[in-house]
Amino acid sequence: MPVVSFTQLPDDARVWIFGTVSPVDDIDAGRMLAEVDAFLLQWKAHGHPLTAARDWRDERFLVIGVDQQSEGASGCSIDGLFRILQGLERAIGSSLVSGGRVFYRDGLQLVHSITRQEFETMAKRLEVGPDTLVFDTTLTTAAAYRTAFEGPVSAGWHATLLPAE
Repeated sequence: MPVVSFTQLPDDARVWIFGTVSPVDDIDAGRMLAEVDAFLLQWKAHGHPLTAARDWRDERFLVIGVDQQSEGASGCSIDGLFRILQGLERAIGSSLVSGGRVFYRDGLQLVHSITRQEFETMAKRLEVGPDTLVFDTTLTTAAAYRTAFEGPVSAGWHATLLPAE
């Protein structure tokens, strides 16, 4: 199956969200997305082509989706995705597959990536709070990505990083 537009994926499509530690410039993003697109065009599970899509936003977030109604991704096919992304990390000079990061938008609308501990420290200093916009990279469906990827700290798991009142 060809790579489709991300908007064509059904709401129950499986997604993986990867955030980079630092912003990726247009040149590196173009190279990265070309390699991702080439991978998605030949991506298969148990010999069957996958209907896949990708999205790129805010110079930081790569979202890969698979329409599981046509053919679901298998463990081996997911491993293949992670291998290609690990190779791309060297090319773009930023981690894509490391977890444990918190992504938030500051008052100037810039997106930052920090550790959970750093976010908790900022919360104690009241530098971030319930209304701070954060990105939830743990979402696993296209519907959740479309509706809840960016939202206030108070609306998701990030609220657990705020000090108890």
